[in-house]
Formats: sequence, C-alpha cells, structure tokens
Amino acid sequence: MTPHQAHEHHHARRWAILGFLGLAQLMVVLDATVVNIAMPTIQHALHFSDAQRQWIVTAYSLAFGSLLFLGGRLGDVLGRKATLIVGLVGFAVASAIGGASTSFTMLAISRAVQGAFGAVLAPAALAMLTTIFTDAKERATAFSVYGAIASSGAALGLLLGGVLTQYFSWRWTLYVNLVFAAIALAGTLSLMVHMRSEHHGALDVTSTVLISTGLFGVVYGLSNAANSATTAFSSHTSVPSLISSFSSASTLIPLFVGLALVGAFVVRQRRMSHPMLPLSVVTDRTRGGAYLSIFVSAIGMFAVFLFLTYYLQGILGFSPVKAGVAFLPMPATIAVVAIVTSTRLLPKFGPRVLMAPGMVVAAVGMFYFTHLSVHGSYLTHVLPGLIITAVGMGLIFAPAMNVATYRVNHNDAGAASATVNVAQQIGGSIGTALLNTIAVSTTATAIAGAGAAAATNPAITAAALVKGYTTTFWWALVIFAVGAVVAATVIPAGRLDAPQGDAAPALAH
Repeated sequence: MTPHQAHEHHHARRWAILGFLGLAQLMVVLDATVVNIAMPTIQHALHFSDAQRQWIVTAYSLAFGSLLFLGGRLGDVLGRKATLIVGLVGFAVASAIGGASTSFTMLAISRAVQGAFGAVLAPAALAMLTTIFTDAKERATAFSVYGAIASSGAALGLLLGGVLTQYFSWRWTLYVNLVFAAIALAGTLSLMVHMRSEHHGALDVTSTVLISTGLFGVVYGLSNAANSATTAFSSHTSVPSLISSFSSASTLIPLFVGLALVGAFVVRQRRMSHPMLPLSVVTDRTRGGAYLSIFVSAIGMFAVFLFLTYYLQGILGFSPVKAGVAFLPMPATIAVVAIVTSTRLLPKFGPRVLMAPGMVVAAVGMFYFTHLSVHGSYLTHVLPGLIITAVGMGLIFAPAMNVATYRVNHNDAGAASATVNVAQQIGGSIGTALLNTIAVSTTATAIAGAGAAAATNPAITAAALVKGYTTTFWWALVIFAVGAVVAATVIPAGRLDAPQGDAAPALAH
C-alpha cells in the first residue's frame, strides 16, 4: 500500500484508531505509578529490603528513558504498525512475567523489560496520531484527549493500583496490562495498515549506544543520589544532606559520563546526513519550548503523586483504595481543561498564552500544598490544591503534546514523538532524585533536631515527615515558576496556522 493510500485508510478510521492508541498510551503511563501504591505489599510478599525497593520503579524508568530514541527511530524505519505490535506484545509478556514473580530479581528484570518495550510502543503511538490527524480542529481534539491521558494517567494509576492491591492481589497491578494490551493489539491489527517509511536507512548503532548509554547514566546517577539519602536515613548512621547526596562518586561518575555521551550523540547527529534525531526537531522554538515545558512539568508533578500519596496514607490514615479515589478529581479536571484548551483556546491564542499561565497556576497549587499539616484534612488541605494543580496541568500538557510534533516531517515523527516521552520520563526521574532527596534530608534533619525524644514520640516523626513533604512542594513551586519563564520566553507568540503539505503548521503572528 502506498503512503497516500495508507493515509486515506487511516484517516477514514482515525477516531477509532485514536481510542486504541490512547489505550496503549494509558497502559504505558499507568505502569509508571500503578505499582507504587502496591509497593509495601510487594515488598512484604517478596522479602526485599528498603534499599532494593526503589529499583522496582527505577528499573522501568531507566529502560524507558534510555531507549526511547531507539524506539522512535524503529517506528520511522520499520513502520508504525509493526512497531506497535512488537511493543504491545513485548509489554504484555513482560507484565505477565512480572506478575508471576517469585523474587526481587525476577520482578526487577521484568520491569526493565516492560520499560524497554514501552520505549518502542509510546513513540510509535504518538507518531501514528501525528500523521493521521491533519485537520487543525480535529488535530486539536485528538491531542486534547491524548494530552489528558498523558497528564492524568499517573493519577489514575494510583487509583487502579489501590483497588487491585486491596481487593485482588498486587500481582494484578501487572496482570492488568494483559487486558489493555489485548484490546489495543486487536485495534492495531484490525484498523491499521502497514505504511512503508520513506526512510530506508539502517539503524545507526553508534548513535543508539551513545544516547541510550548516556541517558541511562544520567538517570542512574540521579537515582543513586536519592538512594544514598534514603539509605543513610534508614540506617540512622548519619543525617543526609542535599549536597552530600549529590556529591558521592556513585552519583557524579555516571552522571558526568552520561552527560558526556549525550554530548557526543549531539555532535554525531550534526554530522550525519540521516540522523537518529534530526537537530531541527529540537531547535525549532515552538517544539523546543514544548519539550522544555514537559520536562519541567514532569519534575514538579512528581511531588504531587509521590508525597501526597505518602501524606494521605501515612499521615491521614487513608487505605490504598481511599488514597487512589482521593486523586480522582485531578484527572477529571485535567481532562475537562485539556479538551477546552485544545479545541477552543489553542486555535485562538496559540500555545504560549496558555502554557505560561498554566505553569503559574500549577505553582499556585504547589503553594497550597506547602500548608499541609499533621492535623489537616483532605477537603481543606488536599482537594483544593489538586484541582488548582489540575487546571494548570491541563493548560500545559494539551498544547505541549500538540505543538511538540506540530511541524515535523512525516519521516521524523517517530523521533519527535520519542523526544516528548524522553522529556517526560527524564523529567520524572530527576524529580524522583531531587525531590525525594530533599524530603528525606529535611525529615532526617528535623528528627535529629528533636533529639532522643523522636524515638519515643510518633508525633515528632509525623511532623518531621510532613515538613519534608511541604519543603518539596516549595521546591516544586520554584520549578513551575522556572517553567513559566521558559514557556513565556522560548515559545513564540501567535496562533497555529493550518498544515500545508507534509509539514505541520507554523505560527501565525
């Protein structure tokens, strides 16, 4: 089938395809958090240590973040349908193995394999969406749905993880992917056709090794920073500080090596005639601003999902299910705001007018969370902040997902889509390292300041934990403020014009 015939076929079935692509994306996003809320139960069942538990989450993000560019280029070279099928099947098999795990090692390896196939699946799904929706209004609607999934899926994962853990088994937080994958695979096989890419070059093995190893080093180094602080706090051997956590050799060596390899990758891309990541994809101000905004937002959003989960369960005494339900207003608000933003506001005002204020609104939400207390309540201390933050995220993510692939040539759609996921994944990983280290260090310092009384007084420990959470929300506020400056200065002003030819639209001034 020629590219034109394939496009006409996909265009006729575009809304049904959107549903299946959205389900595939939801599965990938959910898996970043659905296991989190089940972690205490998993740790008890498989008998692994506090120092090991972070790797159940990190193994997924390491593989996902470091292999995304390879996954994006596979879709460009081999075709989106074939890549989607491989990603869905591999993700499902890895999930089944993870659900059947009998040891920490088995579960950690299966999570890494999940991340690897997620890196194949996610760019292919977004690239397919980019190429089949060419009408400006329809594209806005499609990306509002997709952006809502990307920004609210993590919160839905917390809800689903709580329900499955409390009423079924922690193993179903992994087995549930078999259902998602089966439905998405059925839609892929029945609705989509193979479209041969015009890019016939072989995969660049050297570039793949450089970027994959480089991103792995960056994420691994940052994860070690958080782990060193957590280990010191758990062992009570010392009071970890932010500087000491990030100055250890286990953090600095992989971090600097990773950055050097990423730099070598960029140099190589500039010299190649058919690069894995054409630098024009990221140097365009509109797309570059979108990638930076997604990156910054992902760092800040980590505070909401992680520390509110601990606050609800550890301080307010919520069950896993009740904690998951408590997050529901957030994805619901994001979905509504995202749809209105993409269909009504983005065509009229352009991305900058929406994304910069969205960052400010999200920062206001973080400010609200800085007032959490040991004796707080959900209705007065949590719910308003969730809704405010959700409004901000809806204003950020829906336009960002749209314009991040907006002027990309068809053959580079996979690379641009991979960059979106890399920005989100690496941002989340940095959020994990930075904010978790800040929280642990702050809590440990507060407990040490209380002296021997902390060992016998649970109220002191609870107050120290809450101080750690609120401190991270102050940092998240600063991060979103930086994001507001980035969005306001990097993204050009103006509306989005209608597409012309194979390239996506430019900004109208």
